[in-house]
Amino acid sequence: MAATGSTTVQAPETACAKPNDDREIALVRHDWKRAETEALYGLPFSDLVFRAQTTHRLHFDPNRVETASLLSIKTGGCPEDCGYCSQSVHYETGLKATRLMDKADVIATAQRAKDAGAERFCMAAAWRNPKDRDLDRVCEMVSAVKRLGMETCVTLGMLTPPQAERLRDAGLDFYNHNIDTSPEHYDKIITTRTLQDRIDTLDHVRGAGIRVCCGGIIGMGEQATDRLGMLVLLANMTVHPESVPINLWNEVKGVPVNLIAERPDPIDVVRLVAVARIMMPQSVVRLSAGRQYMTDELQALCFLAGANSIFIGDVLLTTRNPHRDRDVELLGRLGIKSNLDQTQLAAGQPAPAHENVQTG
Repeated sequence: MAATGSTTVQAPETACAKPNDDREIALVRHDWKRAETEALYGLPFSDLVFRAQTTHRLHFDPNRVETASLLSIKTGGCPEDCGYCSQSVHYETGLKATRLMDKADVIATAQRAKDAGAERFCMAAAWRNPKDRDLDRVCEMVSAVKRLGMETCVTLGMLTPPQAERLRDAGLDFYNHNIDTSPEHYDKIITTRTLQDRIDTLDHVRGAGIRVCCGGIIGMGEQATDRLGMLVLLANMTVHPESVPINLWNEVKGVPVNLIAERPDPIDVVRLVAVARIMMPQSVVRLSAGRQYMTDELQALCFLAGANSIFIGDVLLTTRNPHRDRDVELLGRLGIKSNLDQTQLAAGQPAPAHENVQTG
């Protein structure tokens, strides 16, 4: 897949490149307009990144990155027709469907993830919506992972309010349910579940007192304006998602998105991260799927623009992810702290040097 061209959204001549004062930067808003979001995105690159980094420093340690791990606890056989997904029954992707994993295997995997430096453990099941008997087992997994001292997250498809409450009672910290793309582009990607279905599940999760992890995927044939439309929808929620994953489209054999997908221009990716940081200043912005396509330099620019979370581990559901050693080495070169440092120290190994590190 070839990279797309340079940024297509330009700032109006009257766009203000700088906020009035620190109070404006720190303001958490829920009334973003498309035009002002496009104006932000179209700022000169240095102005945009400066504003995003300034915002980031008001709410987070700029030199720390959160680490999470993701496990597919039930793979394949999903009845949804999400055009990007290897787990849909609608497409011949070569993926074999599996049953829900045993709790003991899930807990063992979670312990290994913790030992490797993960702070949060995310469990994903390829369902349209969970059956109550399956939810019983997932709740047991959530409680057991919680007892390991990790934050817990699941993504199980659509939920009813009682199901969300059961997950809360089991100790669930986060529920992941992405909106995937803009309202205008959504029907080109999925037809079996509406955008409103997704929003309803997010409302049920919020109503149960569970924190929300919600973002989308870029590179699925959408325009820059679609990416910004996705951010506007997220940023205008009554409460911003506490975690906002930004996924780069992973090429998957046999799915229809392959016909329209184009890998985003790297500078456009940084711009999107910066705008997400400005619009949702208190949210964790995660570089999620697709990091294996990103150079070290691109990841560094994304961290500078306000990204402050990554998935660790060699596999994310059914796609590849950078090896842990690469993450340790990169974060060390950048002087960014993470739980990866602590696990190395616990194992009696020196933490990666934060200065004068050279690659081989």
